[in-house]
Amino acid sequence: MKDNIAKILFVALFSASFFLPTVISLLAGILLAVTLGSPFKKFTKKISKYLLQLSVIGLGFGMNLHSAIEAGKDGMLFTIVSVIGVMCLGVLLGKAFRLSRNNSYLISSGTAICGGSAIAAIAPIIDAGDDETTLSMATVFTLNAAALLIFPAIGHLLGMSQEQFGTWAAIAIHDTSSVVGAGAAYGEEALKVATTVKLTRALWIIPMAVATTFIFRKKGKKISIPWFILIFIIAMLANTYFGIPEAISAGIVTCSKHALGATLFLIGCGISVQSIRNTGIRPFALGISLWIIISAATLAVTMLI
Repeated sequence: MKDNIAKILFVALFSASFFLPTVISLLAGILLAVTLGSPFKKFTKKISKYLLQLSVIGLGFGMNLHSAIEAGKDGMLFTIVSVIGVMCLGVLLGKAFRLSRNNSYLISSGTAICGGSAIAAIAPIIDAGDDETTLSMATVFTLNAAALLIFPAIGHLLGMSQEQFGTWAAIAIHDTSSVVGAGAAYGEEALKVATTVKLTRALWIIPMAVATTFIFRKKGKKISIPWFILIFIIAMLANTYFGIPEAISAGIVTCSKHALGATLFLIGCGISVQSIRNTGIRPFALGISLWIIISAATLAVTMLI
């Protein structure tokens, strides 16, 4: 009886996850896994990997190389320092919190670049398990939701200008949607600055993915080229140079976002109660620590500009 209920719920939630917000899809998968258990473990593990890669590729059609570089050139140095700094600090803190290498790297990537999208791109390259990917995603999404509420209030309290807030939000908030939301809540100019700087930051997915293939290369094993990242680059270049109609590129991006929601549901289904018990609050401790440090550091620098 329990198995039948789990199967019915799985099919219903999987179908709905294409249209739900990504964070809700992830939580739905986690709740199903820890209560009734995932009824199709082999299916979820295999399909989630390929669906994740397809989602990342599709998002490439929403990026224009020239626009991203031009829009964020003023904050380029700021972005470079913050990305490299967060990655190095995250790895060190991960060891202090006794987290697995994969967990530390995923949370650091999500914090340094663009939240769930970065984790989605990096996870297949490092062969991250469903538990590691799920906990990393949950950590980043939780902090994104908090930032969306907290950042505008802090900005008004400190009397930040529209430009200052936009820059701070783009660097210190992980996910693009939360950056856009916070910028829009603060003002029109803040939204424009936040979006453009965030675009440049998102481009770091490419060098990060390439570097990761070397960092996580196993001794005696050939380097596994992340083909889906190469196709992601081709998609971005096609959108930049081949004049793809906006309606088509926007449609592909929309479908990719829907597919990403379904992917996160499947990833959430792969988590186990035992893994949560073993890891505890350490992933959240790392994520919160990095978030506080990057937020405070970028706020201080932004206020001085």
